[in-house]
Amino acid sequence: MSMRVLVTDGMDAGAIETLRRDGHEIVEQFYEPDQLGEALRDFDAVIIRSATKIKEPQIDAAKGSRLKLIVRAGVGVDNIAVKYAEAAGITVKNTPRASSNAVAELAIALLFSCARNISIAGHTMREKKWEKKAYSKGFEVMGKTMGVIGYGRIGRMVGEKAQALGMNVLSVVHRSKPEGCECDTMHFVSMDELLAKSDIIVLCAPGGDKPLVDAESLAKMKDGVVIINVSRGSNVDEAALLDALNSGKVKAAGLDVWLSEKDPNWELAAHPAVSCMPHVGAGTKEAQKRIGAELVDIIEHF
Repeated sequence: MSMRVLVTDGMDAGAIETLRRDGHEIVEQFYEPDQLGEALRDFDAVIIRSATKIKEPQIDAAKGSRLKLIVRAGVGVDNIAVKYAEAAGITVKNTPRASSNAVAELAIALLFSCARNISIAGHTMREKKWEKKAYSKGFEVMGKTMGVIGYGRIGRMVGEKAQALGMNVLSVVHRSKPEGCECDTMHFVSMDELLAKSDIIVLCAPGGDKPLVDAESLAKMKDGVVIINVSRGSNVDEAALLDALNSGKVKAAGLDVWLSEKDPNWELAAHPAVSCMPHVGAGTKEAQKRIGAELVDIIEHF
């Protein structure tokens, strides 16, 4: 059955071509929140990324229409009122596997940037400043302990890459212990032990009711810890992290996600010990092709 599909935040061109060739009508257009719900009534499915939010008001406006499927081109679905949509008879899907490696690689890239002052040193070089002495005090990752909070698809890939670099990895068990992970260089421990023993802490967990990194958890961490966040901006109390960077409690931070993506914490982003990106974890050619293929499969089999 052919479908009329709205794509609000962009999609791999090859995947769009495949869907059109298979007889689906694809409309690429972004709608403001107050217009989106009514627009959705004219589509069978909508494909979104992080910029578009489909919450209760949009679902209320689309109820009883032809809309039957919402697809998040990515891992997290916190920009969708999932249970509310499903109660209204609208199926919600995502693409959890396609971007995992890209996000994991970015976590490691941010770690190296923090370890060797790459971001700030590159910035000063562009200002024609030769500050070799200032930025010759980095650290090596080999032999360090990395705590990965959230040992799902992405977290496990981060842990495997860290072990390949000669690091020891710790994580915590939330629901059930993943099989085949524990070995001489990887152990599951309590959260307090992870916080106390980790030289680097990488956040790969879904957003929750409270930040994973806040004043309370920071106090339990080693002095000079490095924080990497490739999960959700809500997992970090940005004010507490900035205070910890200024005091030296946190040596450096690598951030790809922010509490507010339209107006991020610019003071935090500008801190010389912060390496940061504008939420581009899934932003590789390979990941976008995999996401596109997974989206095609979801539409074709719905």
